[in-house]
Amino acid sequence: MQKDHWVASAAVGSNRTASSRNSSALRPDRRDTRHRVKVYIFSVSGQWDDIGTGNVSISFLERLQALTILVRSEENGSMLLESKICPNREYHKEDSMITWTEDEAIEIAISFQEKLGCDEVWDKITEIRAQKSAAVSESGGGLVDRLEEGPQLVELPPCELSKLDEIYEQVTTSFSTTAKQEALVLAIERDNYVPKLVELFHMCEDLENMEGLHILFNIIRTFFFLNKISLLHQMFADAVIDDVIGCLEYDPNKPQARHREFMTKISQHKEVIPFNNPELLAKIHQTYKVQYIQEVILPTPSLFEENMMSSLNSFLMFNKADIINAIQEDKVFLCELFTQIQDTSTSEGQFQELVWGWCRGHWRRGH
Repeated sequence: MQKDHWVASAAVGSNRTASSRNSSALRPDRRDTRHRVKVYIFSVSGQWDDIGTGNVSISFLERLQALTILVRSEENGSMLLESKICPNREYHKEDSMITWTEDEAIEIAISFQEKLGCDEVWDKITEIRAQKSAAVSESGGGLVDRLEEGPQLVELPPCELSKLDEIYEQVTTSFSTTAKQEALVLAIERDNYVPKLVELFHMCEDLENMEGLHILFNIIRTFFFLNKISLLHQMFADAVIDDVIGCLEYDPNKPQARHREFMTKISQHKEVIPFNNPELLAKIHQTYKVQYIQEVILPTPSLFEENMMSSLNSFLMFNKADIINAIQEDKVFLCELFTQIQDTSTSEGQFQELVWGWCRGHWRRGH
């Protein structure tokens, strides 16, 4: 995608409040690396494309009549990104990255060189959205009507074997409106519903209840299409992710798969140089499992389904960014890595493992 086209796609307009015109602006000092970012766009090919590196600011843009996230290229000064801050748009922050989806279903991410800069920009975005929401509420604008139709409290059926059909029906009917989907996600998270479904999964396997296992497959698969990172965090928690994969073995339209057996007995995790950071190692293993779900278990999505599963791509991108940042900060690991690479006594096989194993990621499937 060309940069000029991207700027045109992202530069969509909305209203502003007069009081926020000057007070909310955030302008970077080009010498300050806190506001140095990389801009990514999620392409139709299912990959995050690097649009370029530049400096981020939040300024009032006359042409859009709104406070806008701007990224100007550090290479030639061209505009890499113009994105108006909207109160009804979902923004997500994790570590040193902020993501959101434009009105045209274009997913954007800005990755900060420094977490402090990310926190500062995130606080400003949050402040601006709150000001805009309050201003529209006071003026009785149309946004209030939409907000009143937003997430309502819903009650999920008791998580029991006899209620599986009812649970699945409520999950599928939630897709009739965005508000119902958001309400469903809130209920799932509030009631800690994923671990309860996992308990039912264990019961169904013990009882060889294939009908129940097929319904659980459909429920868990549908959760992915709710497209919420917060829900994915529940599904991919260490305590349940293997059982989530287990649920996905029971596609009613296919013979039972053996994903858990493959991941525990066939797939080999090899550490060329051991990590001493248990949290990093856990994140690497989690990323491998999530990528396996995306690339092997879930069917190739249609264009429509791909837009509905963008949060899964974002989850993986966040994880990989966290892994890279943690490794860059692990001086002991990097010192050992480069010492062995430069050691003349390192055999050719060891050298290839060090270089290629590292470049491809040691969490990838072994040979």
